[in-house]
Amino acid sequence: MSPGTIDVQQLETARWRLLAASDAADSRVFSAELALVAGDLSGTGEPCWDAWAAAFTARAALLDGDVDAAAAAVATARAALERCHPTSERALTLAYLAHVEVAADRFDAALHLAVDASLLADQVAAEDPSRPLHQAHHWLSLALTRLDLEELAVAQALRGVQVAAALPDLGDQWQLLRLCAQQHAELAQTVHRRGEHRRCAELADVAVRCATAARELPWEPTDADSDLLDVVQAWAMTLRGELDDALPPLRRVRRHLGVLLQSSGLPGDLTVAETLQTWAGTLTAPRPVAEALAQVQLADRADRRVRSLSGGERRRLDLALALLGRPRVVVLDEPTTGLDPESRRQVWRLVRELVADGAAVVLTTHHLEEAEELADRVAVLRAGQIVLAGTQAEIAETQPATIRFTLDDDAPQPPRPAAAQVVTEGRRIEWHTRALQPVLAELLAWAAEHGVVLRALEARAASLEQAFLAVAAGTETTPSA
Repeated sequence: MSPGTIDVQQLETARWRLLAASDAADSRVFSAELALVAGDLSGTGEPCWDAWAAAFTARAALLDGDVDAAAAAVATARAALERCHPTSERALTLAYLAHVEVAADRFDAALHLAVDASLLADQVAAEDPSRPLHQAHHWLSLALTRLDLEELAVAQALRGVQVAAALPDLGDQWQLLRLCAQQHAELAQTVHRRGEHRRCAELADVAVRCATAARELPWEPTDADSDLLDVVQAWAMTLRGELDDALPPLRRVRRHLGVLLQSSGLPGDLTVAETLQTWAGTLTAPRPVAEALAQVQLADRADRRVRSLSGGERRRLDLALALLGRPRVVVLDEPTTGLDPESRRQVWRLVRELVADGAAVVLTTHHLEEAEELADRVAVLRAGQIVLAGTQAEIAETQPATIRFTLDDDAPQPPRPAAAQVVTEGRRIEWHTRALQPVLAELLAWAAEHGVVLRALEARAASLEQAFLAVAAGTETTPSA
């Protein structure tokens, strides 16, 4: 789009579509949406729309794993915003940028953006309620939650609910009420752990009221949004001590959950097909038995009795039962225990297919290779407590990289870089470092200058296995911000 030919309505439509896609759990939704509307946002010559173009570029770069490009795009967006008037539109852009910076683990930058957005949102609150102001509170609440500033997050969510109530869009009202309920329930859980039971009850009350208000709106949410509200409402009721009242919403969600336990205790006298047919009778919309058998390569065992199955075949039958109801959330407890290598890789393929189809999979395993193959995020437990959590790269980065090499007998000893820790010295040298590239570059430059051959040179980044062993030894560190 060239300057002088700006279609504001088209730009606003593109912006709202990308904000909605940014809120989606599947990052591919945002990437697909950006590909459709990027041309509408680029090259407008208007600083506020140029800021949005840069903000969405930052989000896309972050999804591609290019943190530096994301940071540069955020800087471009902030520079463009300096030429924009102090309006709710600008507050919304700042709030969205804060959310992007939180996702990039740039917490200081995110906090500064959130403060600027919050101050501006308060400044323009006297204006007529608007969708940009409502969305500014929405994105501020999300960013502050990720910054562990829960009290501020719930305050922003409440303000967003107040703004949304004055707007005609029932969908916006519903989403802010759901968010407000969720964040109050989360904070209630936090203060409950601290023993602040009165404050917990107050927050849970607000969560239940928001959830109830959302249900009373003449608005039909998606099944996923409705299920999330069920969970939030049940969670808040539980925190209020209303266990019986919490059961109905949890039952509504249960139909979307598939669970594979380590041991199922299936009746041995039933055939494989009879077992699946019996379980299908308890489900709302089960997949056909023949499809379930084919999914786990048990079609040729349909008439075999369960007690005559091998350990690996019984494990695959357990998995077929867990997936029979077409669940959207799948919990797999040691799914490949007892499987041969070929069957294990078939299960891995199945898990990837589930994720590709939009299911969320929670998997426990003692096999690091399995975690590396399948997991987007990893949590490492010790004595029942989560010790490390993050992406594989984030967890690996809690441990130093390793540089190893061997010197000839007549070679001089290299100077130790300041960023390296000496593990072994002499002819066979090993260093640990958290700055692998600069330390390796310094070593290679020294070797070239002195004509030294570094034999059997290894430079290896830290691995998930290394982090796991550190947890076992009690020497782990948490991922850095």
